[in-house]
Amino acid sequence: MKRKQRYTGIVYSTDEHFAYDEPEAGDVETLPNRQQDLRVMLDRKMRGGKTVTLVKGFVGSAADLEALGKKLKQKCGVGGSAKDGEIIVQGDFKQRILQLLSDEGYQVKPVGG
Repeated sequence: MKRKQRYTGIVYSTDEHFAYDEPEAGDVETLPNRQQDLRVMLDRKMRGGKTVTLVKGFVGSAADLEALGKKLKQKCGVGGSAKDGEIIVQGDFKQRILQLLSDEGYQVKPVGG
């Protein structure tokens, strides 16, 4: 599947030599653990009734997000994914993930009941 290219700020150009300058995404610098403000919640929406634990609010590179996601999934012994600034862990592991993240030095808050 080919991704559609997004142009921001350009409506139309009649210049035949016009070339759109893509803004560089670049890697986001990962904040230290104590400066991260993470939110942990349970979710069932759009998941076929299955419960997952979401960790949102991570600020940093995709590689660091993947590493944290991998560590949490290994500690819980389940699968999941890490993308778009959030970590998805399969199952109800809210309390365990809260404890693991706080032990690592992250600022973490539970969301929801």
